[in-house]
Amino acid sequence: MSFASIRIGLYDSVKQFYTKGSEHAGIGSHLLAGSTTGALAVAVAQPTDVVKVRFQAHAQAGGGRRYQSTIEAYKTIAREEGFRGLWKGTSPNVARNAVVNCAELVTYDLIKDTLLKANLMTDDLPCHFTSAFGAGFCTTIIASPVDVVKTRYMNSALCQYRSAGHCALTMLQKEGPQAFYKGFMPSFLRLGSWNVVMFVTYEQLKRALVAACASQDAPF
Repeated sequence: MSFASIRIGLYDSVKQFYTKGSEHAGIGSHLLAGSTTGALAVAVAQPTDVVKVRFQAHAQAGGGRRYQSTIEAYKTIAREEGFRGLWKGTSPNVARNAVVNCAELVTYDLIKDTLLKANLMTDDLPCHFTSAFGAGFCTTIIASPVDVVKTRYMNSALCQYRSAGHCALTMLQKEGPQAFYKGFMPSFLRLGSWNVVMFVTYEQLKRALVAACASQDAPF
């Protein structure tokens, strides 16, 4: 909720800000808007991502539960690692969300505009589904390396890596380039389904809101 409401909910508004209200937004404006809202979402909601990753890691380890609740996880991390621990991995996460946001939102916009301008589809559900599926595939290809480094770094032991860059370099040296695409298929299934559900829902909600506003403004 915290990530999506910022990085997706503010995207159109930020894009209009960069284009100064023009209806013809270039690729640069799309990229700037995607990067801005992606980075802003991380700055606000990074602690929620840290807690999520820690919970998942401990569940996979199969040992005793270190955190008994979400609130306890926040308190334990803050107590043991300081408040900076809640923002651990912010730099790679900013990079990851800027990349993911640009890949998802910009690719979706471009695919949808191309389909509409070529008269291959009309602006309805099949077009939204196709654009979202394509955006999910492109996002997986572009964002997988950043996503793998972000997860590895955020879940690392204290002082295991000096920085996100050191983590990426260590992975490259020890595991080779293929390490950056570990889990590609499950990642694509996750991002592909996420994009389809998110964009289709977003388009329908936007239409409903526009229609509701229009009906309120219409004279009796």
